[in-house]
Amino acid sequence: MFLDELTPVWKELSQQPVAFLGGFLSGLFRLNLSEDPVKSWLDQQSDSVYPSAMGTHNGNSGAPKSISID
Repeated sequence: MFLDELTPVWKELSQQPVAFLGGFLSGLFRLNLSEDPVKSWLDQQSDSVYPSAMGTHNGNSGAPKSISID
């Protein structure tokens, strides 16, 4: 009965152990991800993991998009 409740935790831990432990520790220490020491570190990590996503702006990324609804 108790093991059935822990099955999703073990499944997530086995799929992505670093992300799981990082989220677990940030919750344990009650770190706010939008405050500066953690936010700047997360920004550096995302820049190194996804470098192509950061520099591909075509000049009108902030412009409103028009859509048509039928």
